[in-house]
Amino acid sequence: MFKKSLFKIVAPLAAASMLLAACSGDEAKNSEGGEITKIVAGTEATYAPFEYLDDKGNVVGLDAQILAAIGEEMGVETEIKNVGWDSMMSQVTTGEIDMGAAAITITEERLETYDFTEPYYEASLLIVTKEESDIESFEDLKDKKVSVQINTTGHIAAQELQGIASSNILAYENFSVALTEVLNGSSEAAIGDNAVILEYIKNNPDSGLKAIEDDSFEVDYFGFMVKKGNEELLDLLNEGLQKIKDNGKLAEITGTEIE
Repeated sequence: MFKKSLFKIVAPLAAASMLLAACSGDEAKNSEGGEITKIVAGTEATYAPFEYLDDKGNVVGLDAQILAAIGEEMGVETEIKNVGWDSMMSQVTTGEIDMGAAAITITEERLETYDFTEPYYEASLLIVTKEESDIESFEDLKDKKVSVQINTTGHIAAQELQGIASSNILAYENFSVALTEVLNGSSEAAIGDNAVILEYIKNNPDSGLKAIEDDSFEVDYFGFMVKKGNEELLDLLNEGLQKIKDNGKLAEITGTEIE
């Protein structure tokens, strides 16, 4: 429905670039020989289990672990900064950070502006609502107030159902606020990634929330995002990603297999 047959175009589009771009002084640090020695990633650290803050304020989660594993394989230092979703997008473009690592779905629209690595995680959208709600499907949300994280696939799905200008779509900077709006009754449901919703319900069994699957939601593929044309960094990330796929480290971190 939303990204039909996307995986068939992900590999060639992610691997190809129309422009060649050298890293600027604000991008990945290079050694004297020109090799990348450090990568700085941006994220939105309110999206457990992919990224969240520990009690010391450090960014932790699946994306941090995957990036660290790639860095270890490739002999590169890695750092993740909690900059926010929209800021992450703009800072990759300006070169303030090297890449985005925030459970970012690879979409045709985003591939027009950014380059992506090969997929490292397969996901799908879920609906989350109160246990007593009579909502049973995606179509049931057509005239309901729905909360989403802004500019995500959940937001796109809501817009495709209700229309881009719908006043019933409540879009927030992070998904934790979208969930809170369901809990306090400001919205009747939220749409988000399955792993995030299921993680929340597992960790908050008394929340009174339930998750609803719907066959209209296509599979999403997450990838790391870099500035368009930054082939040097893209190649490094893809090489490291392939190594941790081959040695089983990626599956160990995520608990799932991906081709």
